[in-house]
Amino acid sequence: MHPDRVPKPRLVASDVDGTLIDHEERVSARTKAVVAALVADGVPFVLATGRPPRWIAPVVEGLGYAPLAVCGNGAVVYDSNTDRVISAQSLDVETLTWVAEVALEILPGCGLAAERVGASAHDAATPQFVSSPDYEHAWLNPDNTEVSLAEVLAAPAIKLLIRLASAQSESMRAALAPLVGDRAAITYSTNNGLIEISAPEITKAAGLAKVAERLGVPHSGIVAFGDMPNDVPMLRMAGHGVAMQNAHADALAAADEITAANIDDGVAKVLERWWS
Repeated sequence: MHPDRVPKPRLVASDVDGTLIDHEERVSARTKAVVAALVADGVPFVLATGRPPRWIAPVVEGLGYAPLAVCGNGAVVYDSNTDRVISAQSLDVETLTWVAEVALEILPGCGLAAERVGASAHDAATPQFVSSPDYEHAWLNPDNTEVSLAEVLAAPAIKLLIRLASAQSESMRAALAPLVGDRAAITYSTNNGLIEISAPEITKAAGLAKVAERLGVPHSGIVAFGDMPNDVPMLRMAGHGVAMQNAHADALAAADEITAANIDDGVAKVLERWWS
């Protein structure tokens, strides 16, 4: 269907990094305005991100609106308005340990970390992000707790992160995927030597499907935005999937439409067809 003929969405879902926000992690005034317009029109706006719940607050502040959020690549549904984790699906300890053993053999020199989740974004009873001593962070100002490798794998986690700075994420996934098979889901949101492992069949599409069911919206009524391989399942399941101009080739191929880059208000330019 030609983009100009797409019906007004009944739900809008957007990835965050590389999609909704710019390189300085800001929501533009134009994007904030159109999101406010669609919410005022009664259309839910949902975040769908690899971020954990504790990293949603700056986006909420930028939007001026506290949406439901699909976090951890689909493993968590989080209500940012009430600071409540609605649902979470974790990798069990047995699978975590097995995947870790495979990764350490196939990707020598890699470091491991685990994302966990509690009842709220900053649940003090649950260490949120634990990393082994040899884990090299892929972003600035990490909020990790360094523990032994055994402790990283000692509790269920919404994501196991495997980091090998000297490699590309795409090649890491290609090496690990045939061995992991359907025992876990593998994706990545940066090609900077970091892959993310979730429970089987956990994707942003699966998490967004839960939100859509909760809101009574069919998949055909969803418009979704994304830019990286972890967005591909969501772009395919939505009635209209939109990739950013700056997107990875896999996301571009999966999308029904390509909009402007995240730094050029690509999300806003599409939504302004219905809310200008």
